[in-house]
Amino acid sequence: MNGIHDLGGMHGFGRVEREENEPCFHEEWEGAVFAISQIVRNTHHLFNVDEFRRGIETMDPADYLAASYYERWLRSIEVNLIEKGIIAEAELDQRVEAIRSGSDEDRPRSVLVAADLRIESPAESRDDAPLPRFAVGDPVVARNVHPTGHTRLPRYLRGKRGVVDRVRGVQIFPDTNAHGLGRHPQTVYSVRFTGGELWGESAEDRQTLFIDLWESYLEPG
Repeated sequence: MNGIHDLGGMHGFGRVEREENEPCFHEEWEGAVFAISQIVRNTHHLFNVDEFRRGIETMDPADYLAASYYERWLRSIEVNLIEKGIIAEAELDQRVEAIRSGSDEDRPRSVLVAADLRIESPAESRDDAPLPRFAVGDPVVARNVHPTGHTRLPRYLRGKRGVVDRVRGVQIFPDTNAHGLGRHPQTVYSVRFTGGELWGESAEDRQTLFIDLWESYLEPG
C-alpha cells in the first residue's frame, strides 16, 4: 500500500542518525515488547511476519511518525491479536487503564497454552512454486502497481528498469500471506538498479542498488 511507512526516496525527514555503541534496547519495556513478539509469532504462531508488517502499515500516518520503533511493534501485536480474536479491544483498553491507575497489581495472571492458541499456517509448500521466469542477466521492469494491501515492492522502484543479478530461490509471497490468503510461493530475484534510473540527475556517481523482488513484481524489460 502507499503508506507513510514507505519512506524510500522521500525528502524532509533529515539524515539517518547513527548512535555510537547503540544498545539493543533503550528502555526496559522495549525488551518486553520484543519478547512478546517472539512468543506470539514464533512460539504460538498466532500471526506471521507479513501480518506483523501489515499491522504497522495500518497505523494512522501521524501516529506512525510520532511512534518509536518498538511502539510500532506493540501496535501491530495489539492489532493482530484483536483481529485473531485472542483478545478484545475493550479488554485491552480496560487492562491499560488498570495499569495506569495501579489497580492491576493483584490481578491473577492467565497462562497461555500453545495447543489452544496455535493458528495453523496454509498448506502450500515452497516446492509448489512454478519454475523461475527470469535468469541472471535478464532485463526487467518493476511493475507500476499500487496495491491497497501489504506489498514489499517499494514505490520508488515502480516502473523502473533493472537487471537480474541473482536468483534467490523460492519464498512465501508476502502480499497474500499478510492477509491470510495463502503463501503462494514464488521465486525472488536480486535486481540491480542504477542510481540514475531511480533518482535521475540527483543520483550519486556510480550509485547502484540491489533490491530483492518477488517474481510477480517484475515484467520483462
